[in-house]
Amino acid sequence: MSNPIVIFDPYAAADHRDVVQTIVDNHNVATTGRAEWYPVAFFLKDEKGEVLGGLIGDIWAAWLHVRTLAVVLPVRGHGFGKELMRRAETYAVERGCTDAFLDTFSFQARPFYEKLGYRVFGTLENHPVGHQHYFMTKKLDSYE
Repeated sequence: MSNPIVIFDPYAAADHRDVVQTIVDNHNVATTGRAEWYPVAFFLKDEKGEVLGGLIGDIWAAWLHVRTLAVVLPVRGHGFGKELMRRAETYAVERGCTDAFLDTFSFQARPFYEKLGYRVFGTLENHPVGHQHYFMTKKLDSYE
């Protein structure tokens, strides 16, 4: 290896980001022996196929990680977020998951997730200033 250098590239191509993620993934699998990984992606679409929201995450080592859940404002409050979570959790249980985790901010959806059975296990204060960043988890033995 000849003289590696550090490069700042905040808009790096997906293939460069994938190389870095693969390094971590390979280490994690080698260390834990847990190679099963599944992407999670459920979408809410209108009759024209326009995306109105969705849930993005992944499954690894019997855990569902909900990375992003969003529903556009005009259709919020109609149970679509709950349905997206139910579908993701069901999919996760079908693949052997026993637990789930996610994060949210004090100005986002903590009460929503608590109604679904999630509990806070960690908090970052002042992230951003004046707000909290919550880390939440849930056992997946049933969907409430």
